[in-house]
Formats: sequence, structure tokens, C-alpha cells
Amino acid sequence: MANLSGNKKVVVAMSGGVDSSVAALLLKKAGWQVVGATLRLWVDSQSEKQAGDEARGCCSYDAVFDARKVAMLLDIPHYVFDMKEEFFEKIVCNFTAEYMNGRTPSPCIECNRTVKFSTLRQKARGLGIDYIATGHYARINHEPDTESYKLLKGIDRQKDQSYMLYILGQEELAATIFPLGDKTKEQVRKIAADNGLNVAYKNESQEICFIPDNDYRSFLKRTCPEVINPGDIVSTSGHKIGRHQGIAFYTVGQRKGLGLPGPQPLYVVSIDPRNNLIIVGNEDELYRAGLIADKLNFVSGIAPRKDLSVEVKIRYRAPAVKALLYPPVGGCSRLFFLEKQKAVTPGQSVVFYRDEEVIGGGIIEEAIPE
Repeated sequence: MANLSGNKKVVVAMSGGVDSSVAALLLKKAGWQVVGATLRLWVDSQSEKQAGDEARGCCSYDAVFDARKVAMLLDIPHYVFDMKEEFFEKIVCNFTAEYMNGRTPSPCIECNRTVKFSTLRQKARGLGIDYIATGHYARINHEPDTESYKLLKGIDRQKDQSYMLYILGQEELAATIFPLGDKTKEQVRKIAADNGLNVAYKNESQEICFIPDNDYRSFLKRTCPEVINPGDIVSTSGHKIGRHQGIAFYTVGQRKGLGLPGPQPLYVVSIDPRNNLIIVGNEDELYRAGLIADKLNFVSGIAPRKDLSVEVKIRYRAPAVKALLYPPVGGCSRLFFLEKQKAVTPGQSVVFYRDEEVIGGGIIEEAIPE
């Protein structure tokens, strides 16, 4: 952790999980005056009911309760900020719109971009506090000579969350602390247990926090019935081979649930929202030479002015692969992989790395076949 000297105040985002709880604990032990803050976000009540006891993600009432218990144990103030309306408008509505347009969104990244960090900083400033902290597994490196900040991968490669944070810039990094960046998940759980935190062995939160049962298809049917819009499934050569119930229920790379007979497995190769088509093909037809990304963010605040050799991740759990990134033109960048990659999915984020450092990233707008 950088700059952990005394007499500093910090607002810690407390989701009720072990990571954010230990982040608050470590900062207090390091001499910071810690204030806990929990964002109460919108959650689908039907999905929460169906998930039952498993519905204990970062949007649940249980999460608020757990965060408050930890704050009481640490003897720190704790605030709950109601962000349900803003979260619904900016994240949930975007989520459904993206699926209806044949894209696969990343709601956690969109939340970081438009809700979480901006809200925390705003609430912190309202309390007269300059710094915020979260339980993300990532690191920030301050360069004193240039007064600039770098975003680095977390030490624990299995938990590294730098992919989710490429949307941060210099202003955000200067005011943010990631206390867990130099820790492993195992170490974090041990710290929690050793300090009597009841969340030490709490399960990980759901992948889509506002859909606790993780059944996004049922969620879309309930909240946006117009997603049920049957159309044709066609081969890459244009032959009709089946029917679908709506493009929102499919994603590039999908194999299961297509209901298509044949001697070989078929995969969703692409989605054509304009003509309401699902295009399927063999596995080798999933590979793409590159992509076009928009909604770009470069952590340094400066876009590259020449071709840049980078490593990239095209989804959170994907391994980093080598690629050549071209300077942005009209707000978009082209990127070509050294080796073709499978299931390049519009709507997902592509993140650019150089060794440990996050250079930036953007949203995949289009896959480039050749």
C-alpha cells in the first residue's frame, strides 16, 4: 500500500465481503481514519427470491448487514448510500439494451465506469475526505519524478482484478488505495480470521450482482418481454438450419442450448441484430484476427501515437495474448492478435497490458475476421 501515513482519512467501499472488510481493517491498522460506505444497489427481487440462501451478493440486504457488523467491530463510522435508481438507469438498462442488440455486456466494468468510483469520490468529498479505497486485487504505483500513477496487476494472479479497472485515469488513481494488491486471497482470509471478522470464509459474491440466481435469460424475460423475438438460425454460408427465441438469449462462442442436430458441434459465430439472425458454424470459424474497440480509456491520459506491442485480455478469465494496437482514429482503435483468438465478443472489454502495467482498454465493437 502506498502513502499509508497517519492522520489521513479514507472512505472504504464495504460490500459485506471479506475483501472489502480486510481492506478497511488494514487501513485502520496502518493509521488511517477509516469511514465505511456501502452502496445500496438495485437487485431483481424475483431472482433474489429464487436464489434463496445463496442471494448474499454485494447488492443484498445481508451484504449491508455484514458490512455494518464489520464496521462496528472495527469501531469505524458506516454509511449506506441508496444508489438503486442510478444503478438501475445506468447499469441494468444498459445490460438489457446490450443483449437486445446482440452484444454481451460487462456490468461490473460499466458499474466501475459510471457508478461506483464516481459515487464514492463524490460521497467522500461530501464528508471532507480526499481518498477512497476498495477491496480490488490490483496495485497503484506512484511515479514521483513525473507525478503520475500506474495501474498494475495484483500479486495474486488468480484474483487479479486489474481487467475491471482499466476505466480509471490519473485523477482517480491519485485518490484511490487498493490495500489488497500485494496480498493473496488466502492471506486475506487468514487476516480476517485472525482478527475475528465473521466474513472470513464468506462465499464469493455472484458474478452478476443484481441477478443473484445468475439466470440472466429468465431475468431478461421478466424485465423486458420484448426480448422474446423469434428468428432464424443460419449457417455461415447462409442456409437456414433452425429457429431461435430471441438474439438476447445467445452470445458469441455459445455451443449449448442451440438445439441443432448434426454430426459436429455448432457454435454461435456472430449475431446479426438488424436481421434478427443467429449465425452458427464450426469451432474453427470462431477464430478472429483482430477487433475494433471503442469507449477507449488510457490510464496515463495519453493515447498511443504509434503502433504499440501489447498483451491483451478479451474477457476477464481469458489469458493475456500478444497483439499490435494501432493509435485511435475517430475514437476507435484497431487491434490485431499475433495468433487468431476464439470468440471475440462485441460488448465485452478488451484490456491492454505491458508486463505488469495496465495501459488501458475499451469495449469490443466489432471482430475483424482477417
